[in-house]
Amino acid sequence: MLKKLSLICLANFFIASVLGLLLRYASVDSIGINHRYLTHAHSHVAMLGWVYLMLFSFIIFNFIKVNRKKYIRLFWITQISVLGMLFSFPFQGYGAVSICFSTLHILCSYLFVFWVWKDLKNKAGASVLMLKSALVFMLISTIGIWSLGPIIAIYGSGSMYYDIAIQFFLHFQFNGWFLFGVLALLIKNLNVENNFLFKSFHLLLTFATIATLALPIHWFQPHVSLIYINGLGVFIQLVAVVLLLRLIFVKAKVSKPSRASLCILTYVFVFCCLVFKVLFQGVSLIPELAGELYQYRNFVIGYIHLAMLGIITGLLLASLLQSLQFHKNKIMQSGFYLFYFGFITTEILIFYQALCYYLKNQGMDHYHRLLFWASTFLALGILCILIGTFTSLDKEKT
Repeated sequence: MLKKLSLICLANFFIASVLGLLLRYASVDSIGINHRYLTHAHSHVAMLGWVYLMLFSFIIFNFIKVNRKKYIRLFWITQISVLGMLFSFPFQGYGAVSICFSTLHILCSYLFVFWVWKDLKNKAGASVLMLKSALVFMLISTIGIWSLGPIIAIYGSGSMYYDIAIQFFLHFQFNGWFLFGVLALLIKNLNVENNFLFKSFHLLLTFATIATLALPIHWFQPHVSLIYINGLGVFIQLVAVVLLLRLIFVKAKVSKPSRASLCILTYVFVFCCLVFKVLFQGVSLIPELAGELYQYRNFVIGYIHLAMLGIITGLLLASLLQSLQFHKNKIMQSGFYLFYFGFITTEILIFYQALCYYLKNQGMDHYHRLLFWASTFLALGILCILIGTFTSLDKEKT
């Protein structure tokens, strides 16, 4: 059943990558699409159809031992909401239909949190604590969405409060729910104990997640105190990452687990991305840059992809490799390497172009065309991983 659910999640991921390719191509040549509407469809399918549902699947098969049938039914209802957003956002943006399906997804997520919390009532441990923190952050993030209605009614959609509410939602989705969720899977897989080292890591990462919200608020409501709060959060996050690496090193040294080379490579890839994420956030410690980064769209897109594709998706794919044991599937392996190549190439292009704009240089010739072709490797990689999963499932049936 986990393979079947993974297949659906990967299909959502591939669809999101195709939508991303269309957005890239629209910058090369006009194809008659509403760029903003398609961006909404791309981001919602990627976040809610891929990351959310893949996390959903891994959580119920790693943490829940009984009463899984209700979760499976909830999975399909949530998938219907994703399909509704896929077929409504490209044509109307935030309209009546897309908002209804988005609301259905949020209500499904509340039911998911309630059930998981209830089923974990008598369980403890490092991974359970990490998972519960992820679920709390998911609930907190939705405050940003529910506040949009009153904000639009009072201040309008062009107000700074509207932008802050959106950033509030995205911050606690990416850095809270998604990050803590995939780390819960990693910690459970490594059998990390709930010792002093882990508790220190958990406490520091939780504080850093809250404190670094100060930067997106500073973009729309500048204040010097927000720069200092964000700086403290970035420093504490760096310490938390060091503790996490220490946890992994200690556990690996004690248990010496036998892992396939592709799985090890994926973890190396993830933690390289994690280091780059922290270094990138460190740039925001420079007061002159803290308020300017948001003005350069490529910096923002590159950072989002670094977190979404590099860290969160990387850990999900590592969990997929270990849970379903696809190490010897050649199509799957090819997919991973294509994905890595596409990700690294697009990130280099995006950040280099952003740096050129910041330095007032002209930038690369044929940048959008190069970015489009580099992005095709991401889509091809995801397609190969999807086909590898399907062929593995088909072999089991025969």
